Order: sequence, then C-alpha cells, then structure tokens
Amino acid sequence: MGIRENIVELRKRYDITQEELAKIAGVSRGAVSQWEGGFSEPRMGSIQRIADHYGLKKSNLIEDGGMNFGSDLPHGAKIPNSEPKPAYAPLLGRVHAGAAQEPDILDEKIPVPYEVRERHPDAYFLQVEGNCMSKVYPEGCYILIDPSRAPQNGSVAVVSIDGSDYVMRRMYRGASTLVLSPESWDEGYEDIVITSSDEHSVEFHGTVVWFQPSEEME
Repeated sequence: MGIRENIVELRKRYDITQEELAKIAGVSRGAVSQWEGGFSEPRMGSIQRIADHYGLKKSNLIEDGGMNFGSDLPHGAKIPNSEPKPAYAPLLGRVHAGAAQEPDILDEKIPVPYEVRERHPDAYFLQVEGNCMSKVYPEGCYILIDPSRAPQNGSVAVVSIDGSDYVMRRMYRGASTLVLSPESWDEGYEDIVITSSDEHSVEFHGTVVWFQPSEEME
C-alpha cells in the first residue's frame, strides 16, 4: 500500500470527499484525483498538512501499509466524535419530480446528520412531489441541495427553466446540449433536452447531496 492507496484509504476512513481533502492539503480537487489515479504524487508540504490535520505521521501516508492499522488509529490521531450532535437544515419548498413548476416556500426545519450539515453548511431541503425520479428519490422524501456545489455530468440537479420553473433530474451536459433525464419506475416520463439554439435560459440551483425518507420523519 503506497501513497496512492494510503490517500484512498484515508478518505474512506474519515469519510471525506476529494474536494474536502484538497482543501486540507492546499491543492485542487484535480490534484487529489491525480494522486488517487497514480498519475502524480503529493508534495511533502501537502503530506505534512494532511498529517497535521488528522494527527498522523507522514509515514502513515508515504510508506507501504502506512494506513494499514485496522480499526485502531495511531497515537494522537483524531477520532470523529461518536456522540451524535443535533443539526438541522431549512426546508425551503417543494420541487416537482415531473413537469417543471415553481416550488412552494415553506418555513420548517428538517433534521440532518451533523457530519452532513458540517460538509454542506449552506444546504437546504426541498420536498419531492411527483414520481419522475422515484428510482432514487421517492415522492415525499426530502432532498438536501447544496447550492455551492455545481452539478457534474451524472449528478442529480435542481434547475429552474426560463426563470421560474423548477425541476429535479439527472443531468448530462454535452458541448451544445443539456439533457435532464428522469429515473422513474413509471413509464411516460421523457428527457428534457435543451440545445444551444433553443431560446431557453437554465439556472442551476445546486446538486442533491443527501436525502431524508419521509417515513423516518413520522
């Protein structure tokens, strides 16, 4: 287990994204991706920052088997707080998983795991209406939207079309085409396809990063 494997293991152990590790290391997310792909290795300054942040030794990140200590953390390593902390995110409205429409504005708060809220401090909930995304987000559940996370190809995004209508779909973007695809157990839903020649404006409101089933709220 070399540097590449140690970096991958560290992210799994502390449940962090490439973007979060990049901030700790003082590099771009692409650099972390390069490390994990074996295309480059982190510099000593980045290694030191990661080690200092987690209370590890540099050897834990550099040497073969450095992160291979089972469930036991090395002396001084930071252990996530096992005591659950209360956290909430605002419920700002409802989003239709079907035909686009403007969401209602609500004034409620939905519980969310503290670690999720910590990673997405600006996130908010929308409640799902409709079944066009029922394979992943059933009607009635609460989806957590991070407005600061730009959707990538394959992300589930919430967008507004022509300034007012909102819709949640799986997003795929080409050079001149945007496709918003349903993932439903029901037949009849079709892709929303917008090309550069269409007279439509599309605004991205964020990416779905977590969801809360409605039955767990009862």
